[in-house]
Parts: sequence; structure tokens; C-alpha cells
Amino acid sequence: MTAATDPRPSALARLWRYGRPYRRRVGWATVHSVLNKLFDLAPPLLIGLAVDVVANDGDALLDRLGMTTQRSQIVGIAVLTFVVWAFESLFEFLHNLAWRNLAQDLQHDLRIDAYGHVQELEHAWFQERSTGDLMAVLNDDVNQLERFLDIGANEIIQVLTTVVAVGAVFVILDPTVAVLAIAPMPLILYGSFWFQRKLEPRYEAVRGQAGFLNGQLANNLLGISTVKSFTAEARETERIAGESDRYRETNRRAIALSSAFTPLIRMAILVGFTGTMVWGGFEAIRSVTDDSGSLSVGQYSVLLFLSQRLLWPLTQLGETFDQYQRAMASTNRILDVVDTEPRIVSGPDRLDLAKGQGRVTFEDVTFSYDDAGPALDDVRIDLPAGRTTAIVGPTGSGKSTLVRLLLRFYDPDAGRVTIEGRDVRDLDLGDLRRLTGLVSQDVYLFHGTVRENIAYGRPDASLEDVVAAATVAEVHEFVMGLPRGYDTIVGERGQKLSGGQRQRISIARAVLKDPVILLLDEATSAVDNETEAAIQRSLDRISTDRTTLVIAHRLSTVRNADVIHVLDGGRIVEQGTHDELVGREGPYAALWAVQTGEAVRHER
Repeated sequence: MTAATDPRPSALARLWRYGRPYRRRVGWATVHSVLNKLFDLAPPLLIGLAVDVVANDGDALLDRLGMTTQRSQIVGIAVLTFVVWAFESLFEFLHNLAWRNLAQDLQHDLRIDAYGHVQELEHAWFQERSTGDLMAVLNDDVNQLERFLDIGANEIIQVLTTVVAVGAVFVILDPTVAVLAIAPMPLILYGSFWFQRKLEPRYEAVRGQAGFLNGQLANNLLGISTVKSFTAEARETERIAGESDRYRETNRRAIALSSAFTPLIRMAILVGFTGTMVWGGFEAIRSVTDDSGSLSVGQYSVLLFLSQRLLWPLTQLGETFDQYQRAMASTNRILDVVDTEPRIVSGPDRLDLAKGQGRVTFEDVTFSYDDAGPALDDVRIDLPAGRTTAIVGPTGSGKSTLVRLLLRFYDPDAGRVTIEGRDVRDLDLGDLRRLTGLVSQDVYLFHGTVRENIAYGRPDASLEDVVAAATVAEVHEFVMGLPRGYDTIVGERGQKLSGGQRQRISIARAVLKDPVILLLDEATSAVDNETEAAIQRSLDRISTDRTTLVIAHRLSTVRNADVIHVLDGGRIVEQGTHDELVGREGPYAALWAVQTGEAVRHER
């Protein structure tokens, strides 16, 4: 999308609004930059003054200040030069300190705000964004903005200061020379804005491709076991090489345009500089020969020095605008995330339940993911408080969707989900999720110690509480066999542990959280029979007197449930106890026969 059709405000305007708390600091940093540049421009004036003192047998103004000899005037100019350079150095230190600290603080807050906001967004939003692209936004894009604020902002302010200050000196010394020196400025500014407009969409494309490439890399690294098991290393390297080449080509289109900026601007600058040199030189010669010129030799020296100070820094605008456009493209990507409105927001009602409470009801719930067919179709299920309810059915029947709706990862398209008769959409999200404990098939352990992972829901829990939870989950004996016990690092995603060990730690995590409502989503589907038996014993203990929802594919794990609902095609097709359902010879009985092998024996 080009800048001409983009409905968003400019990236700079968006950043200015976001950075409201930093505006005073921006002001002080700007003051330091301006003062640094003004003191930096003073030495050419002093050089010109020194030239005039030598060439004209002294300066009248310095005479009036009490420096009546050429020697005293030169010494006075030298002292003033020392003072000017000292202040220039001081303000250079101050503006570097101000801009760099501002860049660090702003990028820190922006990254944390963006990350914090991402955590508040609904699950559906994450399905549309790759993890790698989000990582690029939270890391690379934020760093692009930091780099511009470190250097580029100060350079732009100092260029503007130079134009105003030097232009004023030129007008005072000789308006004609001022016109010659400033004549290229409109062309330079027009060229700068033209390049800016052309570069903006190109750098938007660069940042977008960088995010996509980052996503592909992250995806492959997370799936490295699959890549290796299918000996797909060469194929994946080729695929990444293709994406990297597209990133390179996207960058080349931006580089081709940005690289042309400085040479073209340099030629425009040359016109102004040579005009100043020739016209000013003629005026200085006339002053020396017949005293009819408008410029003294010293003033001519000042104009030449200041012409360089005025015009040559403009050649750096190409690099500065390059930094600026990269930073603004990144700013739009960051603020697009920050400005995304969550579609699932916390309700106003608080909820505090005791163990043994927590009746859950799915009332005529219909739900579909995007434009796909309904995952749930007019489903009505009652989970009595303090009892265990199981949901079984074939893959894709909508079982896990029930858990996602109860936790408000999604909201139903029709119907409602209630806890103790209160719609979960009206409840405070923090209360809702504190009351529930989830043990899923896809266990995620964070890079840290065993203790930290078990205590994730209660980070202030004592070691004794962690050990007690681990004992209930039948994981304590295994943990004590690790090199450092509960202080053993589990590795990224818990890769140093087996699947069964990770599953038991996730159960211990739920035990320590002590939820009113326990959600078990295929908690034993990926483990061996011995581990399943151990996990099942743990689950039987922790589900006592809790409202428990068990989602299972293995029917052996739900035989003792108080009631079992069979879900097929998004609809409840039958319900009852295990014995009742087996006796009906319906869908449940057919699944039971397949899993126990009775159907095979019958065929034989």
C-alpha cells in the first residue's frame, strides 16, 4: 500500500502521539542539538574575524572591547575559540546522552507495550500472524526505530539549524551571495521529499518480507526434528534461500533508489557552492583593489567555510532519509500491533468460587472457525459442580473447541457458556482463568528450572508446596533423579525431558494452581501405557470434588466419568455412563469395540 492510498496517519504522526510522555525529553534533546550546531558554526566566523584583523590592521569592534592591538585581538579570538569549542563539545555530549537514552527508553517501552498488548489479543489473531513475523516486529522493527533516534533525529535537527543559521549570516553579509548559496535548496528539499515518497512503500515491502523470512526460519527451527527425520535439510535450505533471495531483491529495489539520492543532490549543491565562490570572490577582489566590493577578505572566508557547512551536510540527507524511512516503516508495523483492538475483552463481573462449586453449562452453542463449517452446532452440555464430565468423539468432532470457548480463547457465534449461571463473556478474564486449570496434550514448558515450571501458576509458592504438587502428579521421584533436582534446567520447550515427564510436570502445575474447574484436553494421548496409568492415578486424585471436563480420545481414560457425552460432527449424538453407552451399541460402543480390539476379533 502506497502512502497516497494508505488511510493511516503518517508514521511520524502516530509515533508523536504514542510518544506523548517523551515530548519534554525530545524538546531538551532538540535544544542540545541546536546549541551544539550553533557553537559548531561559530569557528568559521572567528576565522573570518581573525583574517580581517590581520588583513585590515585590526577590527573596530574588538577595539571598542579594549583589545587595541592586533596581537591582543588575535589572542582574544583564540580564547573565544577555545570557549566556543568547549561549549560545542559539552552540547555534543549532552545531545548524544539525551537522544541515545531517549532511544533506549522509547524502544524499551514500545517493545513492552507491544508485547503486553499482543498477550491481550484473542487466539484467532495469532492464527493470522506467524510467530517469526511477530518476533521481527518486537525485535527488529523496534531496533530500527532505536537506530534512527540514536543518530538520525539529531542529524535532521542539525541540518535544519544549519540552514537557518547560515542563511541568516549570508543575508547579513551579502544578500546576493545568499541567493546563490540558497538557490539549490528548493531543488534539494523537493528531491528529498520525492525520494521519501518513493522509498516509503519500498521499505514497507522490505520490512514485510523480513518478517516473513523470520517466520520461516523460526518455523523450521521449531520443527527441526521433523526436518531431520525426513532428511529434508537440503530442501529446506533451498526454500529458505528462495525467501532470503526475495528479501534481497526487495532490498535491492529500495537500495537502487536510495543510492541515487546523494549523487543527484551533490550536483545541486555544487551549483550553490561554486556560485558562492565566484561571486563572493569577485566582491572580495573589488574590496581589496578599489574598496568598492561588498565583502572583505575575512567575510569571503566566512562565506566559503559556511557554504560548505550549509551545503555539504545535505549530502548526508540520503543516508538520513534512508534511516528515517526504514524507521517509519518499522514504526507502522509496531503501532499496527499496538493499535489492534482485541475482539475478546474482559467482562465487568468478578467471580470467586470455592472448591466444589463451578457448574458449567454450554447452552445451545454454535461456533465455527472463520468461514469453515461449524465446529460446534447447537451443543448443549451440563457439567455438574464437583463432578467429572467426559467428552469423546472422533478427531475433528469439536471436542477441544469446548475448552477454548470455556476459557474464552474464542466466543461462540450463538448460544452461551456459563459458570454458575453467569455468562463467561460478562466475567473478568483474570477471574475466569484463575478459576480454571488446563492440562493439554500440547505441553509447553518454559526454559527454566523444573521448580519454576511447576510453580508457573503460583510463582510465590514455597518449595514444600511444589514438592507436594509433584508428589501428587507422581513426578517427584523422577525429579529427584535429575542432576540438580528441582533446580534442573528443562531446556527450551522442555526438550531435555520425555513427553511423559513433561506431561506429569504440567499436571503438577495444575495441582499447585488448585483450580475450581479442571480441564483435561487429551492429557494422556501421547504417552505409553505405564505413563498413562500413572497420569490417570494423578488425575483421579486431583479431580475429586472439582468440576472436571475430560476431553479424551482414549476411552479407557474416561470409564469412571460421572457422565460421558459423545460428540460427532459438532453435535452431541449420545450421552450416559460408560456402561450405559456400551450397552446401547451406538457410536460410543463402536469406538470402544475398535479400541479394545473386540471389533477385530468379531470380524475374525
